[in-house]
Amino acid sequence: VRAVIAESFERIHRSNLIGMGVLPLQFNEGENASLLGLKGDETFSITGVTELNSGRTPKNVDVIAESPEGNRREFSARVRIDTPGEADYYRHGGIMQYVLRSLIA
Repeated sequence: VRAVIAESFERIHRSNLIGMGVLPLQFNEGENASLLGLKGDETFSITGVTELNSGRTPKNVDVIAESPEGNRREFSARVRIDTPGEADYYRHGGIMQYVLRSLIA
């Protein structure tokens, strides 16, 4: 799992995802999986995340969900990396990798 898209996050759940190197994404206001016609069997492509590599945190990313039948849904989702520290953890693949790289450097 590289990303989780949800309607909302509890603070600890969002922090735990980032700590494991998983990108927390939130549906935009008024959207959810049901309204977008998502069933859970789709393959997701997410673009716009590479901004994190340059030190910026994008507010939104573009998501393409493709069903096994070939149906596509395109929507944007809000990136829930809320602090510079969280961005560092995510960029390194999680807290463990961040700490290990800090010790080696």
